[in-house]
Amino acid sequence: MQDLKDDGQSVSIAVLEFPAGTTNPPHTHPRSAELLFLIGGTLQVGFVDTANKLFTQTLQVGDIFVFPKGLVHFQYNSANATALAISAFGSADAGLVSLPNTLFNTSIDDNVLALSFKTDVATIQHLNKAGLAPKP
Repeated sequence: MQDLKDDGQSVSIAVLEFPAGTTNPPHTHPRSAELLFLIGGTLQVGFVDTANKLFTQTLQVGDIFVFPKGLVHFQYNSANATALAISAFGSADAGLVSLPNTLFNTSIDDNVLALSFKTDVATIQHLNKAGLAPKP
């Protein structure tokens, strides 16, 4: 990803490359909405609103999708070819909160996570060992 920022105008853009079969895991941008413009390939995108309703769409070249500020969203390339997109933010620093990283790569007690996900500690530890959280 390449960031192009203009701190004076409070905007930023990034060029995103999604190799075949990859995802940008569920995350939020607490300080800005995101506008995604697909310039190559196809890409599945979605976000969850405050009523827990999932909105998804499969983007084709030339399509634009808006992720509202602060809402959990993702991108997934299920195709056999690379997808390329331009992402724009109404902030020089939109912020990024990666849910897998925040939940499984911090010191949140395994008991808290097990109760939150209605599972057991062994399952949470298995997820951690399986590499669910990205490496720092």
